[in-house]
Amino acid sequence: MQPAITVGLDGSPESLAAARWAADEAENRGLTLRLLHAWPLLAPEPARVTAEVDQNYWAKRLVHTAQAELRAHHPDLVVVGNLVAEDAQEALLQAASESEMLVLGSRGLEAVESYFMGDVSMPVVARAERPVVLVRAEPTAEGPAPAAAARVVVALKLHDSGEELLDFAFHTAAARGVALLAVHGRSVPLHARTPWGADHEVAEEMTRKTQKELSRALRPWHEKYPQVEVADSIRLASPAKAVVQAAEGSALLVVGRRAHRHGVAPHLGPVAHAALHHGRCPVAVVPHD
Repeated sequence: MQPAITVGLDGSPESLAAARWAADEAENRGLTLRLLHAWPLLAPEPARVTAEVDQNYWAKRLVHTAQAELRAHHPDLVVVGNLVAEDAQEALLQAASESEMLVLGSRGLEAVESYFMGDVSMPVVARAERPVVLVRAEPTAEGPAPAAAARVVVALKLHDSGEELLDFAFHTAAARGVALLAVHGRSVPLHARTPWGADHEVAEEMTRKTQKELSRALRPWHEKYPQVEVADSIRLASPAKAVVQAAEGSALLVVGRRAHRHGVAPHLGPVAHAALHHGRCPVAVVPHD
C-alpha cells in the first residue's frame, strides 16, 4: 500500500477541518491522502443503481464533496475516498495501522464538557499504533496568523519521551519549514515553594540542571534535522499546564503516550489528556516505547 495519511470523515465541521489540515500535511510530506468514512449500515455496493435508490448516496456524496474541495486547493495531491461498512472505531484503528498518521476532528470543549470527548476519538487515540492528530473546527475570525502559528511545539520528558516522539516532531517541522519549540515542565518541590512563588536559588538550580539535560536530549535531532530552527522552554509548572500554555496558537502540539503492552489497558497520561481537552491547536499523540 502506498504511504498515506488517513482522515476520518463524518461530515461534521471538525472532520472537514481535519481533512483540510491532513491535505496540507500530505502535500508537505509527498503522501497520498485517504478519506475514510465508516458506517456499519452501509449497503453492499450494487453493480448499477440510480441515485434515487442508492442507500449509500449520502455517504458517497460526503466523501466526493470533500474530495472535490481538497483537489481544487491541492491539484497535485492524490486524494482517494474509501467507504467502509464497519464500526467506525475499529475501521479507524485498522486505517491507523496502515497509515503514516491518522487525522480526526475534535470538538472544542470547555469546563466539565472537556472530560467527554466523544465515543470514537479517545479510544482510537489511546489504542492506535501510529500517530493520531486531532483537529478542531477552524475559527471564523479573520486576520493575520500569530507568530506562534509558524512553529511546532513538542512536549518533552527528559528520560521517557522516546525516539518516535522527537522524530515525528522534527520531521513535521522540517516538512512544514517551520521552527520547533521543545517544552519541558517541572513542578517546584513543595519545600521550595513560598507565598510569592518559588525559592529563587532552587528555581535557578532546577532550570540550569534541566537546561543541560534538555540540550543533551535534543543534540542528536539537531544533527539529523539541521534545517529545523530549534528553541527550548523550561517552565517551573506542572508539565500539563506548561505544555498547554506554550502551545497556544501554534501550528501543532506533539505529545507522547506509552504504547500499551499486551494485557495492559490502553490509557493516556496527564499531559496528553490536558493537551486533547484544553489545547487550542491541532494535537498529535505519538505512541512510543
